Amino acid sequence: MKRLTIRARLTFVYGGLLLLAGMVLLGVTYVLVEQRMSTAFGVKVSELRSQVPDVQVNQFLTADDAERLRVYARQVQDEARQNALESLLTQGGIALAVVSVTAVAFSWLIAGRALQPLHQITGTARRIAGAGGVGYGLHERIALQGPRDEVKELADTFDLMLERLDRSFDGQRRFVANASHELRTPLALNRSLLELAITRPDAPAELRQLGETLLAINERHERLIDGLLTLADSEQRVVDRTRIDLAEVAAYVADQAAGTSNLPIHRRLAPAPTAGDPVLLERLTQNLVENAVRHNLPSGGEVWIDTDTVDGWARLTVINTGPVVPGYEVETLFQPFRRLRRDRVAGERGFGLGLSIVRAVATAHGGAVRAEPREGGGLAVTVELPAVAARPDSASAVAARPGSGPGVTGRPETGPAVPRSSPGATVGVG
Repeated sequence: MKRLTIRARLTFVYGGLLLLAGMVLLGVTYVLVEQRMSTAFGVKVSELRSQVPDVQVNQFLTADDAERLRVYARQVQDEARQNALESLLTQGGIALAVVSVTAVAFSWLIAGRALQPLHQITGTARRIAGAGGVGYGLHERIALQGPRDEVKELADTFDLMLERLDRSFDGQRRFVANASHELRTPLALNRSLLELAITRPDAPAELRQLGETLLAINERHERLIDGLLTLADSEQRVVDRTRIDLAEVAAYVADQAAGTSNLPIHRRLAPAPTAGDPVLLERLTQNLVENAVRHNLPSGGEVWIDTDTVDGWARLTVINTGPVVPGYEVETLFQPFRRLRRDRVAGERGFGLGLSIVRAVATAHGGAVRAEPREGGGLAVTVELPAVAARPDSASAVAARPGSGPGVTGRPETGPAVPRSSPGATVGVG
């Protein structure tokens, strides 16, 4: 059974107290009137004699006549007293019922007015909770106006908490961005010095081998810094949006991946227009495809890329073959620096930022990401972004790209099916 709201409970309390007070007042009044009316009141004998049978008006009263007159007077008195008490109860009860209904209505209005600041606090908290990302919406404030009471103190304390949280998240993002920028300079300097050393004509073979190893390590660190910077930038909500088709982005990224990998990449790219930051959306797609290629089978692996628009959402799907991913580990892959245990043991390249960046970019664009293990091995990650109206020439533009569009390199019938229940893209472990 659903519990009553605070407003309803306050209304019942106010109305119940008023009804109880009215009932007590009516009962006290009834007792007082009854006691007062128990006293005998005078009656003119001349009026009674004309209404009592067997009593002659012109005769002197006998003892029997006087007794009959006394009994009749008592009956008249009792009847009048009973009528008065019944009238008091009836009319008092009606008046009490009317007053109670009116009091309940006014109690409902007064309780709603008193709880209005709490509704304002709840609305602000709900907007912050539904902002769609960590640290989003913390700039909002309740800014409650009114007397300095308990509710005003609660609202001010809530605003102070939001201000501190906002400063904390902003400071964290600024630290990551500043640290990434500051670390880029020495890494770029190291790369220049190493390249200069190994390209010298008189450099020995051992020095060149060591330099190439250090260059690879330096490149790995540069990619880590670039990933951290991208993650910090993608956590900011995108304000300036550009119209972009996910099918075109996916075709471009797939062409790049096909040139550096021997894995067959199957594409079925239908128009999926959306609006957002082209650089971030390209990075999102690139992370998905790179992860799908990197975390694949040593031989016989495949990758599927699919784009379409479903129910007002632009959908990107990337599916890969690969090792079996336990379902309980899927969600942890979206956390920064988290990888599957076997990847850490095997020393696989990567920092565990790929899917974190994907989720951050999708959230910043008002979308969502979801991953599911593929039957037989591999991972399916689903990305949905708000769709915009497609241009008339978008379908032909996508179909004109090599290897894209229906009938070119579409997913074979024997390939793994794209999970239609989940929006988005399927990725390898990042």
